[in-house]
Amino acid sequence: MKLLLVEDHKDIAGVIFDYFEIKGYVLDYANNGLQGYELARSEHYDVIILDVMLPKMDGLTVCKSLRDDGIDTPILMLTARDTKDDILSGFAHLADDYLVKPFDLEILDSRLQALVRRRKGGVANRTMTFGNLVLDMSTRVLKREGGRYSLNPSQYTILRCLMQKAPDVVSKDEICDALWGDEEPDGKVLRSHIYQLRSLIDRPFEHAYLKTVSKVGYRLIAEGEE
Repeated sequence: MKLLLVEDHKDIAGVIFDYFEIKGYVLDYANNGLQGYELARSEHYDVIILDVMLPKMDGLTVCKSLRDDGIDTPILMLTARDTKDDILSGFAHLADDYLVKPFDLEILDSRLQALVRRRKGGVANRTMTFGNLVLDMSTRVLKREGGRYSLNPSQYTILRCLMQKAPDVVSKDEICDALWGDEEPDGKVLRSHIYQLRSLIDRPFEHAYLKTVSKVGYRLIAEGEE
């Protein structure tokens, strides 16, 4: 399981890291809300642990902003506030679960596992859309104007990255990291994948969604946009 921990209290973050790394989890860490928001948008995580009181961007704003961006990664919010209104506010900002500090690490672990199981159970109904593009995330099938296109793992990963951030630009580094992590091959390999994806989803149609942004990366453009 890959986790993102967004927590500005170093002692709490250290305890969480120690516990979950021993259990074999992979963790990324942000000590402020803005950094956490950017990581959550650019990387794939199974679940996000998000503190409410954070510098630069509070946890509630981070959570709602991610949902507005189409990021549906399960989010468990941590807070020292335990009133009914505080808890309801967390859910109103589209968090999936809420845990009050101080908390038991085993209970935190159980809650995270439950969120991941719940999400996997709903995979069959998960889709992403941009314009006439509809990506079925369980079957890796893209639908466009009556056509169905089966994507290989690399094509699926690239398109998912583009649709998550559309219409914003996704850098070449972001795509390479999603595809290969630290083992990035020659740059020609990425260009080949992009060519194949473009040929598959755009070539038969008048409007081309996939646009190259010179020296930066790639993005999806809506119909009518230059």
